[in-house]
Amino acid sequence: MTTIKIERLGHKGDGIAAGPIFVPGALPGEEVTGDVKGGVMAAPKIVTPVPDRVKPPCAHAKGCGGCQLQHASDGFVADWKTQVVARALEAHDLSTEIRPCITSAAQSRRRASFSARRTKKGALAGFHQKGSDVIVPVPNCRLVTPALAASLPMVEALAVLGASRKGEISVLVTQSRTGLDVSVTGGKEMDADFRRDLADLARDHDLARIAWDDEVLTRRAPIQRFGKADVTPPPGAFMQATEDGEAALLAGVREALGPLGKNAKIADLFAGCGTFSLPLAQDARVHAVEGDQAMMQALDHGWRNAEGLKLVTHQVRDLFRNPLMLDELDRLDGVVIDPPRAGAEAQMVEIARARVPKVAHVSCNPVTFARDCAVLTRAGYRLDFVQVVDQFRWSTHVEVVAGLTLIK
Repeated sequence: MTTIKIERLGHKGDGIAAGPIFVPGALPGEEVTGDVKGGVMAAPKIVTPVPDRVKPPCAHAKGCGGCQLQHASDGFVADWKTQVVARALEAHDLSTEIRPCITSAAQSRRRASFSARRTKKGALAGFHQKGSDVIVPVPNCRLVTPALAASLPMVEALAVLGASRKGEISVLVTQSRTGLDVSVTGGKEMDADFRRDLADLARDHDLARIAWDDEVLTRRAPIQRFGKADVTPPPGAFMQATEDGEAALLAGVREALGPLGKNAKIADLFAGCGTFSLPLAQDARVHAVEGDQAMMQALDHGWRNAEGLKLVTHQVRDLFRNPLMLDELDRLDGVVIDPPRAGAEAQMVEIARARVPKVAHVSCNPVTFARDCAVLTRAGYRLDFVQVVDQFRWSTHVEVVAGLTLIK
């Protein structure tokens, strides 16, 4: 047995002691004891708990890998996520106002990817155990909305219907304004009998839509509301995890862009289905750019059927390989950019060259976020503020929205 003291929290949520030794479930300042193998104390005993240690609110916290930080107080997690962002900025010699973390409430996650497999007695559905392919059932999950938590019997029914005994299916369930939107991958191939059975299941569980790989059965359009527009995203399309988190990011984007003149025009890069484009179209003309054609079609359909919005144009384009260039950016009043985790360094270079007056930068990766902000600050932009947003409560995931202004 080894006794050690935890020095800091790692990016995956494990406590880290000198060595380094990784200790899951431990917090900085705690003294723990246990067996160490391969630099990991897999089953630590907490000898001296810190005040920020709390009883996990969910009964599945020990076995389920869906949450990594339920043993830490909300204040600790919020401060830690803020410090993750601060350290990323410091690595590029960036400093600005970093606002306190806005954390989504428990039971507010409106989409989740469940795993399910057939068993001898039926099926098993839930989340994976940490670092394992073992599925842990999670009735009354404290993370997702009540509607998603109540969908687990439906997920099990899908596994009984279409999963093999050797493999598992992945079931993405999204709450929409018109019912649950379900997208399944990894199951058996579709045929006429299975299509009929799937339609019966969708009816019995009152699903709005179910997609089985490329086969889509729609009983009613699964509607998401972006500003004044009703949008039906394609199956499995990206969207923000919680309504409160989306609202916080949108508020930050609006603040970053500032007051928009009557004839203002902005670009929304990596626009998805219109999370930012459509609300911003209430005040400005918007050019939305996204690499996925189906998402652009959903955005365009939502805009055309909404009232009171200014012109929204769209373009299907791979912004990693083909970023918008100087001559496409130089007449804009502002840019919103929300890239995937890899960031968008090449696109930031072109934004800087075009000297776009205002940039609203949304990111799910503090490391690439700081790197991309540094591209702009070196080109004469000021980093006005950074707002930390936690849509993935009790996880190590961090999101930010920031405003940058051209000053020279």
